[in-house]
Amino acid sequence: MKILQVLIQHTTLKLNRPFTYVYLGNKKVERGFRVLVDFHNQKLVGYIVDICNSYSTKQELEEKTGLKINDIIDVIDDNALLDDNLLILADKIADYYLASKISVLQTMLPPTLKPSLSSLKAPKIAYDEYVYVVDTSEEDLTPKQIELLRFLKNNNEILKKDIKSKSILKKLIEIGRVKIKKVEKSRLVLDLKITGYEKQLNKDQQLVFDEFFQSNDKIFLLQGVTGSGKTEVYLHIAKQILSEGKTVLILVPEISLTPMMTQYFYNRFSNEVAVLHSELTSAEKYDEYRKIASGKAKIVIGARSAIFAPLKKLGLIIIDEEHSESYKQDNLPFYDARQVAIFRSQIEGCRLILASATPSLESRARASKNVYHLLRLNKRINHQILPTTTIINMLDYQNIDRESYIFSKTLRSEIRKKLDKNEQIILLINRRGYSTSFACRSCGHVFKCPSCNVALTYHYDDKMLKCHHCDYVELEPSECPKCGNNHFIKIGFGSEKVYEEVKKLFPDARVLRLDSDNAKIKKTIKKTLESFKNHEADILIGTQMIAKGHDFENVTLVGIVLADIGLNKPSYRSSEKTFQLVTQAIGRSGRGNKKGDAIIQTYSPSHYAITFAARQNYDLFYQKEIQVRKEGYYPPYCYMARISISGKNESTVVENAYVLSLKLKEKFLANGDIIGPSSPYVPDFGNNFTRVILVKYRDIKLANNIFKEILVPLVEGSNLKLSLNIDPYDF
Repeated sequence: MKILQVLIQHTTLKLNRPFTYVYLGNKKVERGFRVLVDFHNQKLVGYIVDICNSYSTKQELEEKTGLKINDIIDVIDDNALLDDNLLILADKIADYYLASKISVLQTMLPPTLKPSLSSLKAPKIAYDEYVYVVDTSEEDLTPKQIELLRFLKNNNEILKKDIKSKSILKKLIEIGRVKIKKVEKSRLVLDLKITGYEKQLNKDQQLVFDEFFQSNDKIFLLQGVTGSGKTEVYLHIAKQILSEGKTVLILVPEISLTPMMTQYFYNRFSNEVAVLHSELTSAEKYDEYRKIASGKAKIVIGARSAIFAPLKKLGLIIIDEEHSESYKQDNLPFYDARQVAIFRSQIEGCRLILASATPSLESRARASKNVYHLLRLNKRINHQILPTTTIINMLDYQNIDRESYIFSKTLRSEIRKKLDKNEQIILLINRRGYSTSFACRSCGHVFKCPSCNVALTYHYDDKMLKCHHCDYVELEPSECPKCGNNHFIKIGFGSEKVYEEVKKLFPDARVLRLDSDNAKIKKTIKKTLESFKNHEADILIGTQMIAKGHDFENVTLVGIVLADIGLNKPSYRSSEKTFQLVTQAIGRSGRGNKKGDAIIQTYSPSHYAITFAARQNYDLFYQKEIQVRKEGYYPPYCYMARISISGKNESTVVENAYVLSLKLKEKFLANGDIIGPSSPYVPDFGNNFTRVILVKYRDIKLANNIFKEILVPLVEGSNLKLSLNIDPYDF
């Protein structure tokens, strides 16, 4: 008999403790195995966190504890899912983010291996079946059987599915002339070309390479202007790390950047590369995960969750475009891949590179205090000059006319010049959809999401109104529900409308659009970017997914259609995000041998985020913004936590939110700043009422102890839903 301590698959904090079970079977059982258990008359999946054998019988255990102990129904795994280092990482994440450990484990593992019931139905190992000869004797065979036997003999091994004569094959198997063997196969086909061509580092890149390996530091911030060749530095450093018998993990913020980064590394390291991101099917993720865990892959490239890739002997982690908010998960357990990378580098004893042309203020501040080792690439490759940037004030009516309210006269003129020269253009509008709101022309009724209470966005492609905060959709209305009128107005514009406007203004241009709407179709991102790179289109229109990391040699104009979108959001990061997006977008222009231009259309032409981005001057922006953060007491001058309380009854939510706020103020006293409760930016979600409390503090240990003491008792025995987001990216 074995006594098991088991975490249950439910992620609520109320169940964030192990439960005792006994196993009386004969299967191998170890810490880190999944098991099937009965929990309150529910069949659930559990995760073994400890095993002890201090009692000889189940009866003795029950008498000692005074509890009825259930048996394990079945053991699911043959081997532990995570190695010791990843288990330590799971504990560290759960402790830092105050999340249930089971929620962390479910995040770390692919769908097929998650500690949840759904994993039992997920795809398993796929095999190819090969036929091979074991006995060449042709005695007592028919001519047809001899023909197939000789064919198999001459070709060594043949895929079973390629043999048409199934009945003849079956007979040869029965009489022992041939056998079938199974070979595990990968369901992911990368479809990449191998050139094997290796570029030499230029002088600036070589200095960075040398400084990296000459230093004993573990965490580096690589700040390099757009087009400075950071990726080539990654490749050379990775090659050195691999030569030391270690492995490499590279994270990119957007799925759209994964194919490009994979191509770079596949060119140099071919089959040693594995890929992990959300566009893969469950089967493909499982195959890639096994490839990594088996040691066949030495390099892993992926989006946020790839930080948990089961690489052994990890020598280097690279976080590309480290400033991106995509690294922060917006649901439980609310982890940030950058912070997890720091934890993992400490546990594994490996080096970490955070890289960006526009580093997050927190990273840059740590580099200024020598917490991170700052590496810099201040010039573009081959000393290419940065794009010439023009700011267009859209409040000045001299810049627009009746031909288009979306594009200024200057931007239209520049697009035409580039098209005439057979050069390419990128147009950025960081808003998807056709119109930002849909309203009745007669009574002014605005169509809103019934769950979130925010204006629905009109989408022209499928003639539907959609909420960009939840999954709610509705058909384009035929009449107003308030007054019955059938005339509507569409307010604002997004990527669909920009696409339509470009087609109208430049009918001879070949135009592509890329945003999260059309990127839902598998491989759309890769196909669209490849098509544009091969100059099968003249203009690429898109949201932020086209603004960073891409390298199109023939792009000589970037137009930022409306640079103010981010500035209008109630966020302490609004200036930073705007500066980063505009700077990164401008950096897509002029990366080849031709001079680049960029045009910024804005209603805030004098805002420092716009003016410093136009000058591509990160250091001046940092000096200004760090002072703003200091005056407002925001990170990096403090840590932050966001507490959300939600429920079906508004008065209960409000009452408990105020009680919690008072308790927090009592506990923190002068050691923290409590803001709220207040209504969130999206006031209602999923028919729930929500209130938010923001906590600013300097002492992480003190804050975590207070949160543990106050938050769990608040939700126990209540119908309230409480979430704690440590280091939120926003309010």
